Amino acid sequence: MTALPILSPRMSGIKASPASVLRRRARELRANGRDIIELSSGNLDFPTPAHVIAAAHDAALCGETRYTDVDGTPELKRAVQAALLRDHRLDYRLDEIVITNGSTQALFNALLATLAPGDEVIIPAPYWAPYLDQVRLAGGAPVVVPCAQNNGFKLRAEDLQAAISPRTRWVVLNNPVNPSGARYSREDLSEIAAVLLRHADIWVLADGLYEHITFDGLPAPTLADIEPRLKPRTMTVSGLAKSYAMMGWRIGYAAGPSALIREMITIQSQTTSGASSISQAAAVAALNNAQDVLAERAAILRARRDRFADLVNGCAGLSCTPPEGTFYLLVSCAGVIGKRAPDGSVIETDRDFSAYLLENANLVVFPGEDLGLSPYIRVSFANPSATIEEAATRLKRACEALQ
Repeated sequence: MTALPILSPRMSGIKASPASVLRRRARELRANGRDIIELSSGNLDFPTPAHVIAAAHDAALCGETRYTDVDGTPELKRAVQAALLRDHRLDYRLDEIVITNGSTQALFNALLATLAPGDEVIIPAPYWAPYLDQVRLAGGAPVVVPCAQNNGFKLRAEDLQAAISPRTRWVVLNNPVNPSGARYSREDLSEIAAVLLRHADIWVLADGLYEHITFDGLPAPTLADIEPRLKPRTMTVSGLAKSYAMMGWRIGYAAGPSALIREMITIQSQTTSGASSISQAAAVAALNNAQDVLAERAAILRARRDRFADLVNGCAGLSCTPPEGTFYLLVSCAGVIGKRAPDGSVIETDRDFSAYLLENANLVVFPGEDLGLSPYIRVSFANPSATIEEAATRLKRACEALQ
């Protein structure tokens, strides 16, 4: 067996994305004949809109299969420019926009371009797990700030202020929040903005990947719109994965100061290069055509949210509050901690409970430990209604089996 080369010190403590590990595990179990319901995934069960697929097909037939500019096609950059103005009243020049291979790359490129060893990035918890390791890979230090349930799992201005140090370089603001579904209102962001205006050297990563999946007519604003004085040091990041069910098309984007965008383009030119030409053509069609599909699908997800939340709250030891956005329920499993499974093992953590559900109910859920919040699990309601009903039946039966 060939020995591994000596690994870089930066790999110390870095793990594969928990979501990718769970997806792989679910696939392996299905291949072995298990009837697995995957509630851990960030995939939507909706199809990519037909006109978007048609645009990709036309682009391929027309020969749009060559490399594009590293920072994206002019057509897609103009479409992103128009979308930011339409959705957030944010006006960016084309040289202030970069198209990336998914929003994850936009976030990482910004961090890699700016962090020196030991620089700090404030990350509210619960969080999307890759934020932490992206910061570490870029040489920085994540500073996790717990966000209390009684404040809706949202970052409070006073907690932000307390976390700031002379080494703070970025604050990550995800709206709405994966995994909690919390939504920052204009008032919430105004309070945070007031703190940041007192610290001229701190930048903001505004991650709006789920921006169009909000409920009850409540928008998910972004900081650069709320406080224009922060726009010169805000990187607004989003993508098409969640809004248009284009997870596998891998199109994200970032908008911010041109000087930083240039550095991000340089990094991209030496790593992945440009995004898929076909995917970019599809993204133009998604952004430029009628947006009715966004509200239609949000309404479907809202009905699923309400149903799944009711069913989960009927399970012994579990509780959740319907979220204001995303397609996840953040479920407290405090009531099952300390109980015994039928095999005599004790459920001591949310990871134990997740393992128990996998082995005894064929359910894959996301343990809260990987999200900075215990004892919780995250479950997706971006599944067909029949799947939600069956998942809830299995969940209830598994909880009843605990003693």
